[in-house]
Amino acid sequence: MTGPAPRVLLADDHGAIRSALRIMLEAHGIDVVGEASDGEVAVRNARALRPDVVLMDLRMPGRDGISATREIVDEALADVLVLTSFDEDDLVDGAILAGAAGFLLKTADAATLVEAIRAVAAGGGVLDPRVTRRALAAARAGAGSDREQVAAPGAAPVGGAFTAREQDVLDGILRGWSNAQLADHLGISVTTVKTHVSNVLAKLGARSRSHAAAIVRQR
Repeated sequence: MTGPAPRVLLADDHGAIRSALRIMLEAHGIDVVGEASDGEVAVRNARALRPDVVLMDLRMPGRDGISATREIVDEALADVLVLTSFDEDDLVDGAILAGAAGFLLKTADAATLVEAIRAVAAGGGVLDPRVTRRALAAARAGAGSDREQVAAPGAAPVGGAFTAREQDVLDGILRGWSNAQLADHLGISVTTVKTHVSNVLAKLGARSRSHAAAIVRQR
């Protein structure tokens, strides 16, 4: 493992699940900085603790994970990695439109979950293949009436044509590369990569890297 340990906030209404996740993640070098039993507490703790990643359940009593994800992303408090289960598939489209950076199923093993947290903390996106169909459906819904304007790589996007460097960055996003990997591949700084990623998301009308990838791939 390289670099500092990602700081993670756990949001799940089941205390036993939070405890199990904490033990597992801390055993793999992840710094669990706090917990939340519902969406409202998740937003409040994200403001107070400023974690790198919020590991977010979707179905919780009170405030759900989708609205909490939207507020956390809108306020740039943290990146959100959704940890979902099959019976929550109907909520995945809402979460991706809310700006979640990635999705995993609760059946994921420890190594997969730790790798996903590190990838999201580094600016990447993670999408379990089994929820890809839901993500593509979300992309179609998010594109709405502007769908015909959303471009595949190499074409003009919603907000105007990509520059050559933005196209390179988009290609990297589609490969699942982190900001650090993009910076190394393109020979530019991570700060510059972040600027290009922001421009790409804006031109696609996407709320996250995973949303951007889904928008492009559904064309």
